[in-house]
Amino acid sequence: MPSAVETLDEQAARCYRQLQGYTTDLERYIYLDQLHNRNEVLYYKVLTDHLTELLPVVYDPTVGEAIEKWSRDYRRSRAVYLSIDRIEDVRTSFEELGLGPDDVDLLVVSDAEEILGIGVWGVNGTDISVGKLAVYSAAAGIHPGRTIAVNLDCGTNNEQLLNDPAYLGNRHARVRGKQYDKLIAEYLKVASELYPKALLHFEDFGPSNARRILVDNAKKYRIFNDDMQGTGAIVMAAVISGMKVTKQSFADQRLVVFGAGTAGTGMADQIHAAMVRSGLSEKEARARVWLIDKQGLVTDDMSDLPDYQQAYARPAAEVKDWDRHDGEISLLTVVQQVKPSILIGTSTDHNAFTQEVIEAVADGVERPIVLPLSNPTEKIEAMPQDVITWSKGKALVAVGIPVKPFDYDGTTFTIGQGNNALLYPGLGLGTIVSGAKHVTDGMLLAAAEAVAGQVDPTALGASLLPDVANLRASSATVAVAVAKQAQEDGVATVTPDNLVRAVQDAMWQPVYPELPKH
Repeated sequence: MPSAVETLDEQAARCYRQLQGYTTDLERYIYLDQLHNRNEVLYYKVLTDHLTELLPVVYDPTVGEAIEKWSRDYRRSRAVYLSIDRIEDVRTSFEELGLGPDDVDLLVVSDAEEILGIGVWGVNGTDISVGKLAVYSAAAGIHPGRTIAVNLDCGTNNEQLLNDPAYLGNRHARVRGKQYDKLIAEYLKVASELYPKALLHFEDFGPSNARRILVDNAKKYRIFNDDMQGTGAIVMAAVISGMKVTKQSFADQRLVVFGAGTAGTGMADQIHAAMVRSGLSEKEARARVWLIDKQGLVTDDMSDLPDYQQAYARPAAEVKDWDRHDGEISLLTVVQQVKPSILIGTSTDHNAFTQEVIEAVADGVERPIVLPLSNPTEKIEAMPQDVITWSKGKALVAVGIPVKPFDYDGTTFTIGQGNNALLYPGLGLGTIVSGAKHVTDGMLLAAAEAVAGQVDPTALGASLLPDVANLRASSATVAVAVAKQAQEDGVATVTPDNLVRAVQDAMWQPVYPELPKH
């Protein structure tokens, strides 16, 4: 090796200069992946020093492109692979890691059925779990040596993969039904037995499975689904900020969700739970939620409704006199009839929030909360500049993409991004520090309130959500709130005397360990 001795800071500065020499985010992704493989501390030092800039490189959206090319670009395994063809190997696969019951805090698992809007990618989806863990470690200081990435290889219906000679996964159609449920059950059983203190994070499961797995197992295991609960909670944070402006409670809201998949319904679930906590009955809260899917307003006379939509299906008799187009009740009609105080978009239907829709929302309430959350930009329901203009500055807006501040009618508007990274790392850390047996609705609400508490949205044009620039400090704040709520909800198994100190002590820092003195 060269004779020079460098500090970690000097090494990180060199890596960052090298990183800047690449012209595409995929090249930067590959460089960082290789750095991760050869020097984990240095990788996390670079990532944490430039977190705002590099989050979109190590995860969404760049990871989507990396996943499409994963088998061809395969360099090293950073995960446990569990095949639906060899369920009997699940326990052995984990045992061979040599990790004991006190050695693991977090597992992230994906079956890669519904990845970031690009669909089903089989074993190529491994980097979803790897990338999510990288964000946990960089944003919340969860020790990377105490985490495990898991891929459930259930086959794939992606013809591109099945016909690719380089594809590394099972070469058969995606397996569903009893065999799939058997793999999930075995994974949950083995992971919770071998690592009883670990949080089991589920990521990018298909809508038909995601909610079902969560509902069936939330009381048995320490599990968390970011697409449903994390996304729902970050939306809750935006709504909480908006209600500071409108001076209302959740019990006062009327919610319309345009795009009733896993994410959209998860948001409805979280807001529904908050309505109940605010004093409404379950039935009263459900009556304040309207879901709109591809077939229009979801009603109870529709056949083959997914289980996750059934709870919110409107009685057909209630809407029998509403205007219809080709038999469907449109978004505009729903808005005109309901006068929602909250309009959420998770449809990926670009420009679905038309000027007519936004004007109808603004006519219905004084300060509507409008959240067009689909991403990337070519899929967003409406650009925030248009929402502000069409609502004459009345709408309170957050979006799913990064947006630069802009001026309207003499005021600068800063639009917050509903980035789950603001919430799930701190939620995970708080769950770990408290040893919570389950992730409760109260813990999710506490996380949302902690995120919302980091901004003052009351000034005209102010953001509803904090920036990701101070993500480690933000995650620590969220973790304290979550751990405290876990204690109040009676699910904590650890009760530190000083929660703030306990959270800080639990946050791993990317520094080289001291060498033993000879």
